[in-house]
Amino acid sequence: MRTPRLANWLCLAAAILLSASARAAFPVEETSVAAVQAAYLSGKTTAVEVTRAHLARITAYDKQGPLINALVTVNGQALEEAAALDAQLKRSGRLSGPLHGIPVLVKDNIDVLGLPMSSGFQGWKNFYPASDATLVRKLRAAGAIIIAKASLSEFARGGGDNINSVVAGFARNPYNTAYATGGSSGGTGAGLASSFAILGIGTDTGGSVRMPAAHNALVGLRPTVGLVSRSGMVPLNSVRDTAGPMARSVYEAALLLDVLAGVDAQDPATARAQGHIAASYTKGLKADALKGARLGVLRQVFTPDKTDPRVLANFQRTLAELRAAGAVLVEDFQVPELDTLPRAPQTAARFKDDLTQFIARHPGIPYPSVQAIAESRLLHPLHQAGFDQAAAARPVKEDPETIEGLKTEQAYREAFTRAMDAAKVDALVFPTWAQLPAINGDRNTQLMVAEPRTGTQAGPTALGSSLTFVGSTLQWPALSVPNGYLGEGLPAGLQILGRAWDEARILAYAYAYEQATHYRRAPASVPPLPASP
Repeated sequence: MRTPRLANWLCLAAAILLSASARAAFPVEETSVAAVQAAYLSGKTTAVEVTRAHLARITAYDKQGPLINALVTVNGQALEEAAALDAQLKRSGRLSGPLHGIPVLVKDNIDVLGLPMSSGFQGWKNFYPASDATLVRKLRAAGAIIIAKASLSEFARGGGDNINSVVAGFARNPYNTAYATGGSSGGTGAGLASSFAILGIGTDTGGSVRMPAAHNALVGLRPTVGLVSRSGMVPLNSVRDTAGPMARSVYEAALLLDVLAGVDAQDPATARAQGHIAASYTKGLKADALKGARLGVLRQVFTPDKTDPRVLANFQRTLAELRAAGAVLVEDFQVPELDTLPRAPQTAARFKDDLTQFIARHPGIPYPSVQAIAESRLLHPLHQAGFDQAAAARPVKEDPETIEGLKTEQAYREAFTRAMDAAKVDALVFPTWAQLPAINGDRNTQLMVAEPRTGTQAGPTALGSSLTFVGSTLQWPALSVPNGYLGEGLPAGLQILGRAWDEARILAYAYAYEQATHYRRAPASVPPLPASP
């Protein structure tokens, strides 16, 4: 008997393959929002043709061919939504919004009306939320087409270098399919790099936007916590959780942030953003933004004993490129306390409390408690023990580890603020990830490369490969922008960290670097499809 999900895939594939125009005349591989919308306005193509072309690429490459395996569910109504946008444009002569007719991937821990939301858990794979998440409503209002839900590590937990989920299995890196995509937003990363859509949404608690962005030659931004609503997003740690844009260019990441940023009564954390939201994140992008910028080099987090020599060599070249673009590098930048501060943990009590609140807002969801999920034994083996621990956790307000962790995070913010102010630096730079991606394998037995050795180990290298923990612990904005390739065809990323609400500044620096280097190139494993006869 076919499952509804499989039937959806098969019907959609058949519709595309039987179409007389499986690939639009307009080339969608590596295309941009600006190029597509200019073609809409000139009549060279339509939203239906562009959507159909992306669906054809999904059919050709996601579950066959290179088997990228980035997606969980494809939107069977995408062509109808595109047709409605075409009709609106024909009537009015105007685009409906800044994302009119733009296919977008959304990570499958975010509610999308009409599509299942599994969060990578097989017990939820047939759960349909009753409404869109706030950020999805904003995407739709801007004219976007949610073309598919992207795979992720189960409950966005322990993404490490790969996606560990019984629902999705592991995704493959389109730059070298023997390697991992990065997690936990690896489906969004691999799918966007493969031109299954033009834009993507990930979530980031410990690095889950930035790491897959680095591994897939994308731009990925983790905003300040509170800039983008998390309402309708499955939580992992509400103190650090945020959704973030993923794109093939800095401009498009900024464009997405323009759409997503804002105060939302359904997410109290967004109240902090009042007075901090830029009028436009795109208008501040300038090719000369690095001239005179003082950038601290945070060498404490990528020591030679923990960092692949190829990453170190690549980053040294990046520093030369930043200098050539006019940046002033503070090479001896130090945060004195960083070597002794403990790693603030992701606690079981916090996760239990956050997920319990999310479940309460979703009546009818299967396995409607942390304990029920743990007892289901439907979890990926890598995550079973963590859920068992969460089910047994005490209330979050009584949990000493959680209380101490909040103090540690505040100590991090104070230490970084003092050090950055003393050095008069505008932002910090360091690699996004310390190693090459992991080789794909059986994630039932293989632990993530960055598995912490203990919950309280002190020092900046307590997370091994993970260099994204800094921004997450601080809850400050950080992004990854492509900065070269490391061998085996695999991309790398430059990480830029700013102070709270400094998204406009770090986006401007990333844009200037991108315009000076242009490192992104399309992966060879997913070439343009042949034109239909």
